[in-house]
Amino acid sequence: MFLYLVQHGEAQREEEDPARDLTDQGLRDITRVANYAGKFNLAVSQIFHSGKTRAASTAKILAASLHPPQGVSETTGLAPLDDPGIWAGRLATMDKDVMLVGHLPHLARLGALLLTGDMAKNVINFKMAGLVCLGRRAEGSWALEWMILPALIP
Repeated sequence: MFLYLVQHGEAQREEEDPARDLTDQGLRDITRVANYAGKFNLAVSQIFHSGKTRAASTAKILAASLHPPQGVSETTGLAPLDDPGIWAGRLATMDKDVMLVGHLPHLARLGALLLTGDMAKNVINFKMAGLVCLGRRAEGSWALEWMILPALIP
């Protein structure tokens, strides 16, 4: 199983947009990442997002390139301060590749929990609109497979 973790694209400041949708730069970055990832035929069955506008917009752009058969869904447990154990538990029962679009510090804590068992360790340096791929091994442990950052796309 592969798990794709995506930090939303750059969002507007709350003073500019109380809903905090993506900035023009955020739209450009996540579109570049989505188009690049789309070339690899990732078998993402479903994309989940936190429900915050910036995460929902990011998820929709990714879905347009990745075409997940089960679509895009808002879900609980992906807010910035949510307990990463919620999704660690959910993932333990899943066998299809999924993508989670969320926020810091939650994504960093979830990645650390899956990779090291300690959510306080800083093991993934997330960037806005970055896509991180983790793979679950047969014995249940997780490993970092690869990462795509907008600045690295040719």
